[in-house]
Amino acid sequence: MRGILSLLGLFLIAPLWASEAPEQLRLEAEYPVAGMPDGNLSGLAYCDGELQVVSDRIDDRIFHLTPVGGLMQAKAEPFIAPPPPPSNLPWGVRARGQLLSLVRGNELDFEGISCDSLGNRYLVSETHAAVLQVPRAGEPNWLLLPDALVRQARASGMLLNFNALLEGIAVDLAGERLWLAAERERRGLMVVKKQQTSWRCVGSCVLFTEGGTELPPAPSGSERQIARDFSDVAFFNDKLFTLERLAHRICRRTPGKGVVERCWSFVEEAMADTRGYGMPFGVAEGLWIDARGAWIGLDNGGKARADGERRPIVWRFSAPKDGWGAK
Repeated sequence: MRGILSLLGLFLIAPLWASEAPEQLRLEAEYPVAGMPDGNLSGLAYCDGELQVVSDRIDDRIFHLTPVGGLMQAKAEPFIAPPPPPSNLPWGVRARGQLLSLVRGNELDFEGISCDSLGNRYLVSETHAAVLQVPRAGEPNWLLLPDALVRQARASGMLLNFNALLEGIAVDLAGERLWLAAERERRGLMVVKKQQTSWRCVGSCVLFTEGGTELPPAPSGSERQIARDFSDVAFFNDKLFTLERLAHRICRRTPGKGVVERCWSFVEEAMADTRGYGMPFGVAEGLWIDARGAWIGLDNGGKARADGERRPIVWRFSAPKDGWGAK
């Protein structure tokens, strides 16, 4: 009888937990980004004491951001990427990526950036399912990722659809563990570990995968179900943090299995009257977490928001009231 009562208690409590609204993050500041031709801020990281961003329309530059008044002024750091390694993506996906590159005028489609304690930057290419390392000094090079990475991801239902491939990247400070986020249909997290000069799957590369759809937040006014997504991943204090663009939230997850522990919402700030873009799926693309808060970069694709601003935007959010480690 005691066991039955315990089970009943769990059923009664579960809906209360499920319906509990996540804490709303509060916006400290927002900065339009000046000096990024073509805009399309697709990834963001805080490296060597400054914000650095990439664009999915530009293959040969990292942009360093400096606050100037109420703006972030972008200064380009040029580099030359060597030819990308052979892709394990299927022919049809690769062919559509090549067609898109002809339309856009660039090939690599960088969707995320991260960095280690030595100042190495890691850029993830969506069209090639590859990672380019750009050192502080020296020539860029493509990481030797294991063939099993894409094979296992596809076997788990990820990386099957064009323009729904790798969307985020995070690396630990030692530069020895690298996490990648698959965007949608299905979304998921993968990890590889460095062994000498190459990278390996230790066990499975796939930590977590999830399908399904959900409604956009109520303020969007949309009643259309949209695929769940990840638009970036960050690593801080031995935890993973996923940027969930559709849901307008950040979720803390375990680095070993990707299990969600807690989420925080930024929907109230993102969907304030002056900040809306009229797109139900959101535009948050870049994430960086530190002890004092979160940086989020927006890729608006040149579309004007409600107040007429067309430039990319960087938001600075305060940390949750009990910190990122709160239960």
